[in-house]
Amino acid sequence: MKTERLDFLADNPFYTKRFAWHIGRRCRQATISDVAKEFKLDWQTVKALDKQYMAEQVRRAGLPGPKVIGIDEISIRKGHTYRIVVSDLIRKRPIWFGGADRSEASMGQFYTALGTRKSAGIRLAVMDMWRPFRTATQAHAPKAAILFDKFHVMRHLGEALDAVRKSEYARLAGRDRAYIKGQKYTLLSSRENLSLDGRAALKRLLTANKRLNTAYLLKERFGQLWDYRSEAWARKYFDQWRASLRWQRLPSFEKFAAMIERHWDGIAAYCRPENKVSLGFVEGLNNKIRVIQRRAYGLRDEEYLRLKILTCMLPEL
Repeated sequence: MKTERLDFLADNPFYTKRFAWHIGRRCRQATISDVAKEFKLDWQTVKALDKQYMAEQVRRAGLPGPKVIGIDEISIRKGHTYRIVVSDLIRKRPIWFGGADRSEASMGQFYTALGTRKSAGIRLAVMDMWRPFRTATQAHAPKAAILFDKFHVMRHLGEALDAVRKSEYARLAGRDRAYIKGQKYTLLSSRENLSLDGRAALKRLLTANKRLNTAYLLKERFGQLWDYRSEAWARKYFDQWRASLRWQRLPSFEKFAAMIERHWDGIAAYCRPENKVSLGFVEGLNNKIRVIQRRAYGLRDEEYLRLKILTCMLPEL
């Protein structure tokens, strides 16, 4: 007995590709459960049709030869289980998801998949200050300049500010401590992201605690480093910023400044005109991935997560 393969059918022979693509498009805006309820289908059927749709999106998009890449890791479950996400920052889309962790060997898997010729064509790699990413990139893409992502750098500075908050909370008592309690989000958020009440709370906190006020102002000032178009002026600004830490008794900030000193080349690289890229895309992608992970909460299918991430910026079929 011979079974004929009909091109218009989906992998599931009960449905056409047209229907599978329709389900896939709906799953871009809604959860599997909601789509299953809408079309009165089994949950597993919707998931299978969605995976077929996304696999076709990835196949059609292919693996490009990127010139500028963004490298980041995401935690896929508790227990420090990481996967690496690589994006094409010019095309503004993720192009690879994989690895077993965030090691140099896992990072090397991306370059192996990309191939020697395409890897040699990368001129800029944006990443955090994680050494294995840098080492693997220098080994496989020797022409690529290394640029440390502003948002990761500022995250380290935010942790330094939070360390000041914790030390002040431990040092103080009574009413002075009450100003600090529960204000972590207020202190670490950008002022423009705060509500009117949040801004009022921030003002009260900074007025009440001189050391926190100093640390907060130092954090805000450091962000101006990325405004410079000259590496020499950027260096002068950083040296002045670091000198202002003297006598402030802020060990977490001094530790942060030492880290910046060690990684200066990867930060100063942003001053060069050829390295001006949209760093906001990487942070926007991270936020989108977090939304995907929340919507897919409870799913153990890593391939489904991989497809969701790789297709989140691709056009519909």
